[in-house]
Amino acid sequence: MALQVGIVGLPNVGKSTLFKALTKNPVDINNYPFCTIEPNVGVVEVPDERLMKLATMSKSKKIVPTIVEFVDIAGLVEGAAKGEGLGNKFLANIREVDAIAQVVRVFENADIAHVHESIDPQRDIEVIESELILADLDTIEKTIVRLTKATRGNDNDALKQMELVEKMQVSLGKGTLARDVDYDRENELLQIIVQEMSLLTMKPIIYVYNVVDVDVLLADTLEQRPHIKLDIKIEEELIEMTQEEAKEMEMESHLPGLIVAAYDALHLQTFLTTGEEESRAWTVKKNATAPEAGAAIHTDFQERFIRADIINWQKLLDAGSWSAARDNGTLQTVGKDYIMQDGDVVEFKV
Repeated sequence: MALQVGIVGLPNVGKSTLFKALTKNPVDINNYPFCTIEPNVGVVEVPDERLMKLATMSKSKKIVPTIVEFVDIAGLVEGAAKGEGLGNKFLANIREVDAIAQVVRVFENADIAHVHESIDPQRDIEVIESELILADLDTIEKTIVRLTKATRGNDNDALKQMELVEKMQVSLGKGTLARDVDYDRENELLQIIVQEMSLLTMKPIIYVYNVVDVDVLLADTLEQRPHIKLDIKIEEELIEMTQEEAKEMEMESHLPGLIVAAYDALHLQTFLTTGEEESRAWTVKKNATAPEAGAAIHTDFQERFIRADIINWQKLLDAGSWSAARDNGTLQTVGKDYIMQDGDVVEFKV
């Protein structure tokens, strides 16, 4: 499951520096707008101490963590929805990602130009959201034109879809993001039209506040949004330090929190497999069934699923081995209806 989080924001807010710190890959971070033209893509491991402990127990030859891809996307400016700056490229790139990490500048630094010549985090958030909304309204207008032709023939499915699309049009016009519009998300017909439109404001957003002190409280309007605070300059400096040097200077990275937050924003969880050959973390949607989780490994585990042996990772560690867990009764045999839990260790039977 290739999962991508797009790092977005206005020019000169710290996007490319954050990307460099996350992926430890050097990118162009010159201090001028649009230095990032083609999106850089970096693969980042999802931190998981459970995997390391299981690998130690099993004496695994190989450890394979689950990953998230971060994409450094060109800076956006006001008017992007109309093609200003690199607007069209920005919108095309962001349409391809699964979630958005919006970097918001909170720090003051006279040596680093701000595109609006002042520091106002709430304004900057609204600029980005407005451009995404305008792009979505354009998509909705085109969808309405298409559905109108179908509704003329009294197509009941098209009529129901049109009702939702028009509701979203009104809500977006009032500044409400598409993901906050109330509708029946279990209705397959409605889900089809939502997926076809691929609205930008339907994507989950994590706000990354670029600060000089991660412990300082910000304005309520900022604190109430799903966010993480980072001193991105410090994160960049930590790349060049050993663990001993960072500890001596009492510097700690907060990047793992962003990686985990991105994982959560995508409504994902991890299950694990372990043995002598390898211990591996696998990505699956929350509330997935055991057969659906099996498909992450191989389609045969879903199509020919019979049962699975499952145990919580901590219980397995406490038992000391798979066979010991079976002997003491903590190993559970489950069927097709079992809902996976984060941290399950699994052995599928086909």
